[in-house]
Amino acid sequence: MSGGTSSYEGEPGVLSAGKRGRNLTLLCVSALTIMSGATISASLPGIEARFAGSQGVELLSRLMLTLPAIFIALLAPVAGLVADRFGRRRLLLASLVLFALAGSSGLVLDSLPGLLVGRAALGVAVAGIMTTATALIGDFFEGAARDRYMGFQAAFVGIGGTVFLTGGGLLADVHWRGPFAIYCLAFALLPAVIALIPEPEKPKASPRASAGQGDLDGSAGLLGLLLLAAGLHFLVFYMLPTQLPFYLKSLGFAQPSLAGAAIGMGQAVGVVAALAFPRVRARIGRLGVFALGSAALGAGYLGLGSSQSYAGILAATAVTGISMGMTTPNLSASLLAIAPPSLRGRLSGALIASIFAGQFLSPFISQPLIRSWGYATTFSGAGALLVAVAVACYWRRSLFAARGQPSEDTA
Repeated sequence: MSGGTSSYEGEPGVLSAGKRGRNLTLLCVSALTIMSGATISASLPGIEARFAGSQGVELLSRLMLTLPAIFIALLAPVAGLVADRFGRRRLLLASLVLFALAGSSGLVLDSLPGLLVGRAALGVAVAGIMTTATALIGDFFEGAARDRYMGFQAAFVGIGGTVFLTGGGLLADVHWRGPFAIYCLAFALLPAVIALIPEPEKPKASPRASAGQGDLDGSAGLLGLLLLAAGLHFLVFYMLPTQLPFYLKSLGFAQPSLAGAAIGMGQAVGVVAALAFPRVRARIGRLGVFALGSAALGAGYLGLGSSQSYAGILAATAVTGISMGMTTPNLSASLLAIAPPSLRGRLSGALIASIFAGQFLSPFISQPLIRSWGYATTFSGAGALLVAVAVACYWRRSLFAARGQPSEDTA
């Protein structure tokens, strides 16, 4: 697909109706991905109560949230390979259908194994959706236009999170199955994807990508560091949706909608932060954005560890939203900046695999710590570690600046 970049970088009036529809549809598709797990966060206590007495129900109920992540982590690279070799559009359409069917399966399934199978199938679908969406952004945009669109994408995901998480909490007040109905929204997007998302032209093979356009020579180590950072960040971040409902319950705030509203508060702030991402990134560089994101998440977790009131919890989750709105688009933009067109699908899949591997591992790491130390101490400890990471990132950025090297070289 050609022309997408130049039209986006021009004045809004030069965009054709088709390209405006394409861009909006791709944003809406991206917003669905927040439902891979967290939409049913407020249902976790209800699921645990429904299957009380089942062996391992404490852990298995939490795996309802994170099981999709391991299948996304395992299959996103495969989805990237399929997208690169056979095209983005067909994979996206098939993934949307599976997303709606698997996601809504919790409306009818009535066993822990059945629910877990449905969540696993959801992970397969999300692997296809996220990989193709990220690769399509790389196909349609570049440079500053790509950074702007990444900010819009993160904002739409945040809007989706606010609506879906808050709505999920309200539906969970009615019945723990309620939030599973939200996944049916994917059916509504199918006509728009069919009509408005074209199959991009395959890039012509070239012996070497031009500098700054995705040459991986000398960047393999940087890519590995980026993937490791993505996994570790989301391992810590996903403590929020997996543990906050239970933390609130331990504080006496057991109503599911309160958990949904608290997590949705972070998503709402993330929308504002994501819209500011292109300007912030241009001002402080990618490594500076990583420092800001780590500091915000750390401060939010320190606030969670020290709060005993619901108002304090809301304030703390709001601060974590800054991290979500900054870090997520920064990871994707950093990867696409070094990804050759012929490898965009596979490298996008690798990034998504790292993110969701961290999400899947999160309860396995956090649950033993919470059992030993309690919720408050675990959140506070994670917050202190994140602040230390932020200081290290800022120090390294300052070191490069002192040497006259751009911080972009570090991200």
